[in-house]
Amino acid sequence: MKRFVGQYTEKITGVISCFDRLLFKGYLPLGWGDAMESFLARQGLLIKDFGDFVKRQSQRIAVHAEQLAKRSGRPFLYLNGPHRKEALAKEIAQAEGIQQGLVCVMRVVEPCQSFKMIPSDKRPRLVNARRKCLTFYFYFLDPKLGLLHVRLQSWFPLVVQICINGHEILARKLDRHQIRYRQQDNAFTWIEDPQRAQRLADSLVRMNWPRILSAFARRVNPLMKDLLRGMDYYWVTDQAEYATDVMFENAATLKPLYDKLVKHATLCFSAEDVLTFLGRKLHGNYQGEVLTDSKQKRWPGARVKHRAKENWIKMYDKHGCVLRIETVINQPREFKVRRAGTRRGAKVIDWFPLCKGVANLFRYAEISRAANRRYLDALAAAEPPAQAMRGLTHVGRSRRRAGRSYRGFNPLLSEDLSLLVAVFRGEHTLDGFRNADVRQQLFGSTSDPRLRRRQANQTSRLFRRLHVHGLVAKIPRSRRWRVTQRGNVLLTTLIQCHCEKYPEILNQLAA
Repeated sequence: MKRFVGQYTEKITGVISCFDRLLFKGYLPLGWGDAMESFLARQGLLIKDFGDFVKRQSQRIAVHAEQLAKRSGRPFLYLNGPHRKEALAKEIAQAEGIQQGLVCVMRVVEPCQSFKMIPSDKRPRLVNARRKCLTFYFYFLDPKLGLLHVRLQSWFPLVVQICINGHEILARKLDRHQIRYRQQDNAFTWIEDPQRAQRLADSLVRMNWPRILSAFARRVNPLMKDLLRGMDYYWVTDQAEYATDVMFENAATLKPLYDKLVKHATLCFSAEDVLTFLGRKLHGNYQGEVLTDSKQKRWPGARVKHRAKENWIKMYDKHGCVLRIETVINQPREFKVRRAGTRRGAKVIDWFPLCKGVANLFRYAEISRAANRRYLDALAAAEPPAQAMRGLTHVGRSRRRAGRSYRGFNPLLSEDLSLLVAVFRGEHTLDGFRNADVRQQLFGSTSDPRLRRRQANQTSRLFRRLHVHGLVAKIPRSRRWRVTQRGNVLLTTLIQCHCEKYPEILNQLAA
């Protein structure tokens, strides 16, 4: 992200990358019908006893939750209908001056994944089913983790969900290391030492998450002390938000720039670009949607969201003075991690699909940080108009090299625009592009070898023309090319002029 930060260094006070919302889920080894049936058998119960057994254990959990709130002198609330639970918990903590410990317990009837009994040939069976049950939300203020909630469903298999905010953890780390900062909600608007703060933020992935999460689970689930003794939860990262915050001096500094960035992101970023930001390439076997949308937020401004299947990357302004780029991972198997595994019956260390286990949290951070960096690098092309237009003046003129003349680029000419768009495709950002890649975009496919050779020669001449104007450069020791930093700015501006500026001018003339 050096390109973006360097471009606006006089307006930026610092950059911090950190996990934002982390949603963990814990599963007992009872999540499928056969396992639950075996558990009942070990308790000396029949499958037909499942309903009564679950009701008794659910009542134990409800009594424990009420007693926990009563011992701590905290509210025990029943919520009916939609509520902003976290906002309500914050209000209670602020009103009662709570600094540490339990804030409140909320109970609400919600859908859950449980079991139902169905008839079978010899005996009834338990199968997974979507049910509704009483669910408890325990809100805690932890001295190291900040405000968090533990959600426990009262029906088997007793899935636990724990939601933690990475910025809350970082704020407490900054307090312990006596680093001054200003914070609004879950965003830092100023940090005294951003480099040192970044090192503290990076240490979050090295925390012993299974131990931390299991301690909260045992605190809210009384069955872990007797009925489920010897069992433990297996923890996964159900959703991870990783944010890169660029802190500006004030709202007046960011506002005009942000308007330009929103326009650039919605106009210039294609499906290939979105996949490139997430470290993927668009290919013929890709199954899924790639969408971009923009909408107004509660804070005056806009939010731009690019979604690829169930993962996405967002851009929005926090409190008017923080530019946030945030990658959200819901489907980690779209990415890969290097680990030990089995291939064709042999033990190897190779790249395998990324799993949700909390041991892979470091990889979530690597992928998200790289995605945010690519996004900011792409935004660097949205240069202030005066600089970009001066560059257009030079690229529009013809140039001479080795006794030959190479004409400039005119965004009004369709053949020039087709070449620029073919070269500037997002899928080329990771590995560059070859003659065949651009030739396919310009001329399509052909089975005639002579015609294909002529098209390849023509494409090579177009590459030389782009190279002479400083828009592309050869990747050493390969047959691939890449768009230069100057090319990123000028190609974006040329495309913007063709798609946006010129139609506006023509409409004005027509009026």
